[in-house]
Amino acid sequence: LSRIQERNSIIGDNYRWPHVIPYVLEDSLEMNAKGVILKAFEQYRLKTCIDFKPWGGEKNYISVFKGSGCWSSVGNMQAGLQQLSIGANCDRIGTIQHEFLHALGFWHEQSRSDRDDYVTIVWDRIQSGKEHNFNKYDDKRSDFLNVPYDYNSVMHYSKTAFRNGTEPTIITNIADFIDVIGQRMDFSEYDLEKLNRLYNCTSSLSFMDTCSFELENICGMIQSSGDNSDWQRLSQVPAGPNTDHTNMGECKDSGYFMHFDTSAGREGSTAVLESRILYPKRGFQCLQFYLYNSGNENDQLNVWVREYTSANPNGTLRFIKEIKGSPETYWQLHHVSLNVTSKFRVVFEGVRGSGLSNGGLSIDDINLSETQCPHHVWHIRNFTDLLNTSPAGRDGVIYSPPFYSSKGYAFQISLYVNGTTDNPFNLGIYLSLISGANDDHLEWPCPWQQGTMILLDQHPDIRQRMSNQRSVTTDPLKISESSSKYTWDRPDKVGSEATFPNGTKYMRGPGVGTSAFLTHGRLRSRDFIKEDGVYILLTLEASTTTTTGSTTRPEDPEVPAFCPDNPCENDGVCVMVSRAPVCRCPAGDNWWYMGEKCERKGSTRENTVIAVSSTITVFVVMLIVTITTAVCLKKKYKGKENKEGLTLEE
Repeated sequence: LSRIQERNSIIGDNYRWPHVIPYVLEDSLEMNAKGVILKAFEQYRLKTCIDFKPWGGEKNYISVFKGSGCWSSVGNMQAGLQQLSIGANCDRIGTIQHEFLHALGFWHEQSRSDRDDYVTIVWDRIQSGKEHNFNKYDDKRSDFLNVPYDYNSVMHYSKTAFRNGTEPTIITNIADFIDVIGQRMDFSEYDLEKLNRLYNCTSSLSFMDTCSFELENICGMIQSSGDNSDWQRLSQVPAGPNTDHTNMGECKDSGYFMHFDTSAGREGSTAVLESRILYPKRGFQCLQFYLYNSGNENDQLNVWVREYTSANPNGTLRFIKEIKGSPETYWQLHHVSLNVTSKFRVVFEGVRGSGLSNGGLSIDDINLSETQCPHHVWHIRNFTDLLNTSPAGRDGVIYSPPFYSSKGYAFQISLYVNGTTDNPFNLGIYLSLISGANDDHLEWPCPWQQGTMILLDQHPDIRQRMSNQRSVTTDPLKISESSSKYTWDRPDKVGSEATFPNGTKYMRGPGVGTSAFLTHGRLRSRDFIKEDGVYILLTLEASTTTTTGSTTRPEDPEVPAFCPDNPCENDGVCVMVSRAPVCRCPAGDNWWYMGEKCERKGSTRENTVIAVSSTITVFVVMLIVTITTAVCLKKKYKGKENKEGLTLEE
């Protein structure tokens, strides 16, 4: 491709960031926003080669703070501290991905030079002062990487963006896309193509493998020679499944899965299927796959890893998990957490149990990534019927089973299938704490636990999924809107009585979430509903953020821990080294801060003056020069910040 074809952003290599971007999460950010920002970083790692690290004194870095709304400059402004605002109601993962794409150098999709071929901007419907967000940039300033116009881009405004009334500000020239534009679920396929092309990404950081068994080479997997049987690549089995999970029988001459037949053979016979050799980077992985059991309840699937080390070059098997259960007539989603640090293979071992079997065990749509597995899965079946028959409002709510967090808090999810009475035709989702077995031993009101609810896009390749998620964080000081009680206090103090399907009574606390989780139109636009079921992935865990201006995840050993209190001056960052606080002082090309608390500033000019003369006259002259330079630089960067169109709002 020519150089101009390789640019879909603000033109100029000086606007590019390094592949590892330094950042600071400022104290002004809401706690929930901090956690969602970290989750957005994980999506970048999973789908691109862009990574993020806490700022350690690098010349340029992104300072994320709670400003007025959601906005970012476009590209690396080479200005040292570069602000990116995640304000009130900006704490959605798609919105955060959107703003960081701006920082990485991307304009809005509707700002492309060819946008008039695809959308019409109705200027007199736009709020006064917001017109610059709809600017169009010619191919001397930006172009589009030879990628088609993307109505589905996370960088596209919705039809109602910055409207001054009730009429749309953007009209799609193809009417079918009027309700498609403006999605904030996740990166689109073209978003990723453009970002990876712009930054020359050939692979993503935390993705490891995916396999839907559509090719005869079965993704490089191998059959073991030390077992009694083999896994077979099939498209259907008389006892089930009738189709694979990838295509659900909708594509002719395609749709395969791997099957271990347990209808023959003796009890205890095995079939072993091993992945290709994989090379971990982070030390933790999540294995996800679909399992169909048409055999016997005593048949089982064992997951192992074969680890290769210098001491064991032929590999050592380590048992991870056993999966067994009653046969069902549908595919079931499973997650298995791994913690492998050396090269390895994933091993699937099917074992025939006792008793009669007419079928066996089948697996499909395997994904492996260096990410954290969700803690819980809520599978809702017959979902189409629920959509067609459930009324809007409270009468149409369905409730999840009870779940427990790692800290012992019991919680439950409420799903408004057809929306609230004020907001119909949307999925509404809320998280509530409920009375549980551990309540007498827990801290109340519940402090700083972040709950994440993900409606899974069941695309077979994890990199191309556009799942929809929301997070809420338990602020122990939050007061309920309907009473003067703490929202996250003990459910038996602030909740109302409810009943499980088995007749057991319990207390359910106030629900916190959103009535506009996902429109029904977007629900049907992806693989959210598959085999007439949906999966909601759930995690409630302690917030991974600190209150010292930056954050880290405990599973990243290469990232230093941050101090409980920050004694550093002049925007220095405090980290713990050998359990002692150490200040990392900021530095530029010709200046730096030094001292135990970054309290003194040094520069190359100052050192030169000291070397040549120590007279008071020279010091006075240098002071004047320094002040003059500072004023000029301030004016220079202020001018840069005010360039028209370089700061865009969401």
